Amino acid sequence: MEQALAVRDHFDLKPTFRYGPNMNSDFDLIVVGGGHAGCEAAAVAARMGVSTALVSFTKDSIGAMSCNPAIGGLGKGHLVREVDAFDGLIGRAADAAAIHYRMLNLSKGAAVQGPRVQADRKLYKAAIQRMLDAQDNLTIVEGEVASLIFDGQTVSGINLADESQITASAVILATGTFLNGKLFRGEETVAGGRTGEASAVSLGQQIRDANLPIARLKTGTPPRIDGRTIDWAALAEQPSDDDGWTMSPLSSRRDVPQIFCAVSRTSSATHDIIRNNLHRSPLFSGAIDAQGPRYCPSIEDKIHRFADRDSHQVFLEPEGLDTNLVYPNGISTSLPADVQEAFVRTMDGLSKADIIVPGYAVEYDHIDPRALDRSLKVRDLDGLYCAGQINGTTGYEEAAAQGLIAGMGAACAIQGKAVPELDRGTSYMAVMIDDLVLQGVTEPYRMLTARAEYRLRLRADNATTRLGTIAQDIGCLSAERERWFDARQSQRAAVIDQLQVVHSCEAIAGQGIDVRRDGTKQSLFEWLRFPNISIASLEGLGISCVDIDSGLLAEVEEDARYAPYLQRQEAELKDLRANEQIRLSDDLDYAAIAGLSNEMVERLKGARPETLAAASRVRGITPAALAAILVHARRREVKNLAA
Repeated sequence: MEQALAVRDHFDLKPTFRYGPNMNSDFDLIVVGGGHAGCEAAAVAARMGVSTALVSFTKDSIGAMSCNPAIGGLGKGHLVREVDAFDGLIGRAADAAAIHYRMLNLSKGAAVQGPRVQADRKLYKAAIQRMLDAQDNLTIVEGEVASLIFDGQTVSGINLADESQITASAVILATGTFLNGKLFRGEETVAGGRTGEASAVSLGQQIRDANLPIARLKTGTPPRIDGRTIDWAALAEQPSDDDGWTMSPLSSRRDVPQIFCAVSRTSSATHDIIRNNLHRSPLFSGAIDAQGPRYCPSIEDKIHRFADRDSHQVFLEPEGLDTNLVYPNGISTSLPADVQEAFVRTMDGLSKADIIVPGYAVEYDHIDPRALDRSLKVRDLDGLYCAGQINGTTGYEEAAAQGLIAGMGAACAIQGKAVPELDRGTSYMAVMIDDLVLQGVTEPYRMLTARAEYRLRLRADNATTRLGTIAQDIGCLSAERERWFDARQSQRAAVIDQLQVVHSCEAIAGQGIDVRRDGTKQSLFEWLRFPNISIASLEGLGISCVDIDSGLLAEVEEDARYAPYLQRQEAELKDLRANEQIRLSDDLDYAAIAGLSNEMVERLKGARPETLAAASRVRGITPAALAAILVHARRREVKNLAA
């Protein structure tokens, strides 16, 4: 497979940066870490007019894709579209780097379809860096954060390793896997957040000393294979989708050359080699005891846990246009390099494969997210926020969404604004935050469509419609995005207005559409519920769609088809939102509420729900317990008012 394709001239891989090392400076906000969470946090705060410093070990590592060079997927693609609706970076950067597009679950309903792209690593990082470099109110600072500056229970800045200081009203920690990060490969162990990069040891120790709830988690990565040594002809090709969709609607077209991925499988010989060497894996030797991601386990875990499986699918995904590296998605491992080479060569098409970079596992510190509120601020410390893998999640998309939430939360606090009201009925981002701050994590958290009770209304294609007005009201849209959004809203309103006209079944049949002639009369929007009716097929009835975006028309059609199901959820959503208005004090004494079991009290103390609706989602809390909490909260409110 040819990897050395020419990169288009307009992709500048050397953007300029602003620096601020070795000097004392004041900002409104400091973001620590230049990964997906940190970049989104810094960018959204700067768009909102907050003076922001983004601090990273090195300027060149900002925006790096440390694991799989892919963006999106099931649940994850929804997060990308939602971040994009707030004018975030990840969707546009994905399009600027996408060498392969694939809509997952295409045979299923639109609500559970997941847009995913394979990205060129260099192009993705360059796109992120270009956007950050062009962002007003944002300064890039190159350096190691040695410690936070505390003023009592308030965080007011950072100390760098070069002894310079930066002060601010708030700090967002987006340190990824770098907080006391340790790399494992077989018997080898080295400090680091990813291969070739340092670990944030001193900062990690200070956070532990601050008595924040800290635990360890594990993630991993597969070996990188030389694509020139793969027998591509022996493998099933997986071409890029050809229908032209993009991750961000602001990306008008696909500018990057498209290449195919391929599919291989493990074999019984693969499994035998792995089983015979489990004692050399740090996951089984006891060197690592942190929990890894359940939904993306290492190949050692798969072979051990699913011993009845004869083989596992492996996707061979090129890492870029000008590199021979291929990412074998599905064989994350921490086995020794010699074992990795041996088992890789037992797989279809890989009998002569050479490993360029062996896989490894990463163990790192994370904060129990139950210590955070819904803006991702540490509840017991003023001015400190956390976003990304430090909160116990896994994945670029989850990190980017948390960065956006934390950046908006910090900016709103600095500017004295109310934080946007997002709930489980409006976004996957709110589902994730709610899950994290109420339930905590026992393994790296990954977004899944199954986590959302209201996923029928949370489609990837309608993220802008769901969230665009909220983004506009809070002031985080660029002038370009705001103009585009206003024009789109006008187009949408015009289309919806045309679809309100009532027509009979005879009129519909007159357009050559097969419908039952039973005297039915309803609006064209209601007629769209039928799968054989599209907006285009109704043009003879006065519908004019000239110059209307095709993606918008497809979204309106899906809105019509899902409408009957969404109407059934309205009463439930009304109750949810009513209970979200009933606030619970952070210091509510659950042990003093009659009728709550010791287990309930313990879980509520750990979760510290902010509203009655949130309390209802804490595991094991019954309707009777909620009634008792409501009565106690209202009595306390009356007592406080009387005082």
